[in-house]
Amino acid sequence: MNLRHSALAVLVAVLWGANFVAIDLGLHANGAEVPPLLFVAMRFVLVVFPWIFFIRKPDVSWRAVVGVGLFMSAGQFGLLYLAMALGMPAGLASLVLQAQVLLTVLLAAGILGERPSVRQFAGVVLGVAGLAVVAVGRSMVAPVLPLLIVLAAALSWAAGNIVARQAKASSGLGLVVWSGAVVPLPLIGLSLLIDGPAAVGGALAGLQVVTILSAIYTAVLGSLVGYGIWNRLLGIYPSSAVVPFTLLVPVVGMTTAWLVLGEVPSPAEVAGGILLLGGVAIAVLRPGRQGATPGQRRWHAQRRDVAFAGDVGDGLAASLGAADLGAGRAARGTVGLAEDGAGRLAAGARTAPERDAGTRP
Repeated sequence: MNLRHSALAVLVAVLWGANFVAIDLGLHANGAEVPPLLFVAMRFVLVVFPWIFFIRKPDVSWRAVVGVGLFMSAGQFGLLYLAMALGMPAGLASLVLQAQVLLTVLLAAGILGERPSVRQFAGVVLGVAGLAVVAVGRSMVAPVLPLLIVLAAALSWAAGNIVARQAKASSGLGLVVWSGAVVPLPLIGLSLLIDGPAAVGGALAGLQVVTILSAIYTAVLGSLVGYGIWNRLLGIYPSSAVVPFTLLVPVVGMTTAWLVLGEVPSPAEVAGGILLLGGVAIAVLRPGRQGATPGQRRWHAQRRDVAFAGDVGDGLAASLGAADLGAGRAARGTVGLAEDGAGRLAAGARTAPERDAGTRP
């Protein structure tokens, strides 16, 4: 990747890492607790409207649209926001959610019949060991229930990755918007049932500015802009060149949480986090590219030359056309799994020249 595109990948990692602090600030705005499921519904109202009136439904079944919406959006973020409302630190949440990479490998093996490589299996084992260390360290200072809920969020995200991969939508932005439409009504209903009409009404009537800004940040910068840039990069480069940047997400998340919220992880959490990220790195990093032919090198160079032509606005508009919430799949064809957001495992684009150039997972 050239310097400009590497800088864009780092920008996405920063947006996704800071996303966890934005969620925490919105949930606990000026001492007022916002019902977490209601807050998720607010986020996805902004993801869906007004875009759904201008963007066609993706060329996938309604079952796939609903599945992505339920698992990747409602399940993942509903559980994540719930865990953070129950006291899960923002920085630690950004770390533990990376378990979705390892869980996607396991689900792909069980559901899609994709046998993990030796490297992937080793990464899963190391990552599980890291999670165990984090859990033990967390249980010494606070209840472990929020951590388990974040792991459930990671599992939901991984399931969404599998559904999105099977769907193979050609319009990433369409899948973002239309699957997001599944989220608001069910989560508002659950919030009314769990929190009660009085709490929901009071939260809506007394919305704080920071809560509104948080919802805007997570919807626009975290979902649309972040995934737009990310998936455009996946459309230009092999996933093995792009995915490693997601390892920066928990680093940014924990650093931002430390600077903004004063969160300081325990030594056990740090040690377990290093093991977890090591496992993720082993699972997603691939050996260097095999020698490509001159024709293949020219083909990749041409893609890089034209993909980001024009100004930043044009490039972002083009990128949003390929966005796929958490699936990370470019519109040029979907196969290999690579990571989501907020840190996430996504489906990287693959074409014939890339296969010849040694980009097989």
